[in-house]
Amino acid sequence: MHIHILGICGTFMGSLAVLAKQLGHTVSGSDANVYPPMSTQLEEQGIVLQQGFEPEHLQPHPDLVVIGNAMSRGNPAVEYTLNQGLNYCSGPQWLSQYVLRDRWVLAVAGTHGKTTTSSMLAWVLRYAGLNPGYLIGGVAKNFSSSADIGESPFFVVEADEYDSAFFDKRSKFVHYSPRTAIFNNLEFDHGDIFEDLAAIQRQFHHLVRIIPGNGVIISPAGDANIEAVLEQGCWSGRQAMNFPSKDEAQRGAGDGISWSVKLVNDDASVFEIAKFDAGAMVQKEQITWGLSGQHNVSNALAAVAAAHHAGVTLEIACAALEQFEGVKRRQELVGEVAGVRIYDDFAHHPTAIEITLNGLRAKHTSSQRDGRLIAVIEPRSNTMKMGVHQSVLGKACASADLTFWYDAGTLGLDLASVAANSPSPARVVDSLDGLIAALLLEARAGDDIVIMSNGGFGGIHQKLLQALRAKV
Repeated sequence: MHIHILGICGTFMGSLAVLAKQLGHTVSGSDANVYPPMSTQLEEQGIVLQQGFEPEHLQPHPDLVVIGNAMSRGNPAVEYTLNQGLNYCSGPQWLSQYVLRDRWVLAVAGTHGKTTTSSMLAWVLRYAGLNPGYLIGGVAKNFSSSADIGESPFFVVEADEYDSAFFDKRSKFVHYSPRTAIFNNLEFDHGDIFEDLAAIQRQFHHLVRIIPGNGVIISPAGDANIEAVLEQGCWSGRQAMNFPSKDEAQRGAGDGISWSVKLVNDDASVFEIAKFDAGAMVQKEQITWGLSGQHNVSNALAAVAAAHHAGVTLEIACAALEQFEGVKRRQELVGEVAGVRIYDDFAHHPTAIEITLNGLRAKHTSSQRDGRLIAVIEPRSNTMKMGVHQSVLGKACASADLTFWYDAGTLGLDLASVAANSPSPARVVDSLDGLIAALLLEARAGDDIVIMSNGGFGGIHQKLLQALRAKV
């Protein structure tokens, strides 16, 4: 079968392309914006990429057109597909029909941490010898690609709440029918398609309704937004996790805690995971790993709990996490020049920005670096552009010594006001060249510069590294 994918360079659609290729299909695709790491991954898989959305890309006619959720009416390729009566479906529908049917699906949902938690879970299952399939919205360093068909009944999927397609406004995850579900957290996001938090919670409860009775939902205790979803009705098993703490008294506290974590040091590079049964600790293991930050510890706890539901022992799961290398574009160190470290991160929500900066601050402090933590942020997501989170953006950057906001002139967001009301120094720059020039003036040995965007950001990471090298 020849499958053509519209919007192929999105993280989800690119992963679908990899799976389709592994299933033996001929795969091609087109997109308007092509940037690494997804473009590199697709090219390595031998998948033909075409720039733009020309009807000619669909000639001769493919057997199936898979339409990404970024596509809309008026797009030339979409209009051609409809006018010619070509066979088409959404990405989640294709995944459900051709990959997930008859498999034990482990789905990771939530506003933050989906990619990292999915990557951890897939790695733990692989380390345990279960050879799972997986589809992740990013590229984990332990794997060669963001997706693999696998060799067992188990399949790990990053379960996004965004809508499926212009013709299917259900959340993607409703298609997946998981037996094991992680709800990491839940906040308002995707203001371009959801009116309010209640609308997102409604979609989450649609997912809850299709989890079987012998399935399980794993979620943090005390998350009021998740509890409000589950109170609407839950027919599956539930396992609650506590939040990372250095306080021993917090371990196992509260009703129904199944999994607990205790931090051993400040940067969360050493921690303990404990399993509880009826309020009593039955087992614990310590982990020392190369990652840091309490958010990563929370992600690890969820991955361990989900893997345990699939039959992986706590000892093996913790041993696997000690060898987990992280995910590209999640606090990823992309280079160091003259003592200045450049990090890349995908954060594009105030909570994610705050979590990223808090984690890097802890790492910066624990490594006793003398310089500053400098944040560089491109508000690129639809929700950010709309200004939905404007009132809390400044506070999210409190851990940074200096923040640069990039305004490309397409925002419904008053970045000048955000910068003026920030608890730490902040500036707004309206050109990429101007931003690089400002960073060159500021950067000195010992500084950590973290660049946050859910897009390519004009290749700023390598441009800044080149400029720093030229300055030395």
